[in-house]
Amino acid sequence: MTAALIVLLYSVTVAWCVPSALSRLTASGTGARLGVAVWLTAMASVLFSGGVSLFFLIRAAVDGWTRLAEVVCRSVAGGACTPVVYRNALFELGLGIVAVLAAYAAAMLALRCGRRLQAARQRTRSHAEAAFLTGRHLGPSTVVLDVPQRASYCLPPGIIVVTSGALGILAPAQLDAVLAHERAHLAGRHHLLLAISRGLAATFPAVPLFTRGQAEVARLAEMAADDTAARRAGRRPLIEALVAMGTGTAVPVSALPAVALPVSALPVSALPAVALPAVALPAVALPAAALGAASYAVTARVQRLLEPADRGSLVRYRAGLMAALVALPAMTALVYTLAASA
Repeated sequence: MTAALIVLLYSVTVAWCVPSALSRLTASGTGARLGVAVWLTAMASVLFSGGVSLFFLIRAAVDGWTRLAEVVCRSVAGGACTPVVYRNALFELGLGIVAVLAAYAAAMLALRCGRRLQAARQRTRSHAEAAFLTGRHLGPSTVVLDVPQRASYCLPPGIIVVTSGALGILAPAQLDAVLAHERAHLAGRHHLLLAISRGLAATFPAVPLFTRGQAEVARLAEMAADDTAARRAGRRPLIEALVAMGTGTAVPVSALPAVALPVSALPVSALPAVALPAVALPAVALPAAALGAASYAVTARVQRLLEPADRGSLVRYRAGLMAALVALPAMTALVYTLAASA
């Protein structure tokens, strides 16, 4: 029982105390791919620790049911625990009920999360099939939907959707940057990462690590795709494309100096998350797994691209992220070892 309490305490500590530290570490978006890995590692650490805690509790109940009450009582109260307490039938019954309820709750939460992931996968697949059938094909995996709204997004297994409204304001180089951004999402399988983080946040809405983590994973995934697109298509066309998609105003090619100053002053309302209208795909709603070039944290991403981190900052942030990436599983393994030997 002591082992279960040790691991559970560690799991709660990580779930409630680590998010604020990770948010500060990944706030700038420097080393975005590493930032995504750190958040997901922290989530995996909490899930693993919770599962191990439950395992220790069930093992104690199965291996030593006759002495379970005494073990629990002494692990909590030490020498103050007397036979009068742990030999009480109601106490033993209460421990048994707690163990059964804990196992049942864990099973139901796992089932709920699995159902959410399956439902999201089905909605995404249905939307991809509908877009592929109803849109004009711009390339082997790119589909154009004839709607005025400005949107570009990708869907598994590998479809990129661009609306005619977006094509009307994007120059060829800017369109190349947007497509490179979407291909980076697909190559990094960001839709799976977002589906997992969103599923955990929906399943455990009271756990700060999961609720804050799903937003951070989405933001950092966009920034990681920005980095890849900037390397492949150029930083300038990508910035111009993001500004054009976010504001609805075509940005002339190589007009970066003209837009660099007002970008930071753009109101958040001027850069809305883009949703597909009902007339585009009447029977299918845009799934949450869709990842769009101008659908999340556009202002922060443009500012980040305009003011990239210097080499020294990049090294420091990456070193901090790598340290967190190593420390989290190492601490989890250490706690497990201590609990197992307790």
